[in-house]
Amino acid sequence: LRNNSLTGEIPPEIAELINLTSIDLSYNQLTGEIPAEIGELLNLNYLKLNFNLLSGAIPSTFLDLSNLTFLDLGENLFSGTMPEIIWELSSLETLSLTQNEWDSNPIPLEINNLSNLTILNLGDANLIGEIPEELFNLSNLDYLNLGFNQLTGSIPSEIGNLVNLSVLDLKGNQLSGEIPIEIGNLINLSDLNLEDNQLSGIIPEEICN
Repeated sequence: LRNNSLTGEIPPEIAELINLTSIDLSYNQLTGEIPAEIGELLNLNYLKLNFNLLSGAIPSTFLDLSNLTFLDLGENLFSGTMPEIIWELSSLETLSLTQNEWDSNPIPLEINNLSNLTILNLGDANLIGEIPEELFNLSNLDYLNLGFNQLTGSIPSEIGNLVNLSVLDLKGNQLSGEIPIEIGNLINLSDLNLEDNQLSGIIPEEICN
């Protein structure tokens, strides 16, 4: 039902469609909260709600979506702290929380639980603080976007652990120090963006790898 100029709230009756495995309501003008009843869709593995006007809390019933591999809540009006529930969805392979109205918070250490992630989009998510080493345990990552936040500190040398990355986007932060030589380990990179930071020193020759 994407891109249909739908308005109003997501009806709780959606939970009666018990065999649904995929929901795409993106690019509409849906408002209100995500209904708690969505947690009754135990077969759901794909939930795409980006580009709406959704707000409020993420329902605790998300914990029942043990088969969920794709979750996109980007480009909405969700606010407050990023919900801890999301970091418990260990089956997730794709997660996007970009461009909401989250409070300023560091990247949660619990992100370490999402070991199956291949795509992580936390761009423009009002993140602060340093990039935690727990992030570099997500060895399956292919796409990592942390751009347009207020991240500080250096780019950790552990970035070299993410050898499957094809896209690394750190633009528009306050990262400082030198580019680590370990970036040369990322031999699958097709897109690297480090612009609009406070990096210094030489560009390491290892980047030519």
